[in-house]
Amino acid sequence: MNSDIVKLLISEASKARTMAYAQYSNYMVGAALVVPSGRIYTGCNVENASYGLTMCAERTAIFKAVSEGQRHIDAIAIVGGPLKETRTGFKDESDYAYPCGACRQVLAEFLPDKGDIDVIVDKNLEDYKILKLSELLPYTFKLDE
Repeated sequence: MNSDIVKLLISEASKARTMAYAQYSNYMVGAALVVPSGRIYTGCNVENASYGLTMCAERTAIFKAVSEGQRHIDAIAIVGGPLKETRTGFKDESDYAYPCGACRQVLAEFLPDKGDIDVIVDKNLEDYKILKLSELLPYTFKLDE
């Protein structure tokens, strides 16, 4: 994957992360995905007092893309960890934020024609990993066609 695209996705995910609503866990996550046309969609996690109603950043970005007609994802970057607001800005305590099982399965629903998705997890612009979705979810659930 082109390093300029990787860094752009990480940057966009970092911006989205600042919009997270994480009042209960203080674990703020941002995601940015790119579709085959090159368009980028972002999302952040949105928590709820009823934890089961919480939405992950990855699925927020995916659902935004799908709601605008996209059906394939090429790559997604995820930035997460405690991000505490201070008087002088944000104190970043990010670590590699891997997608949860539900997000992995939803990503698998929108595989591109090439059959896999790059998943970028990052600590910062210089410290990131690129994995294939097939590494993170080797046995996806699929209905027989």
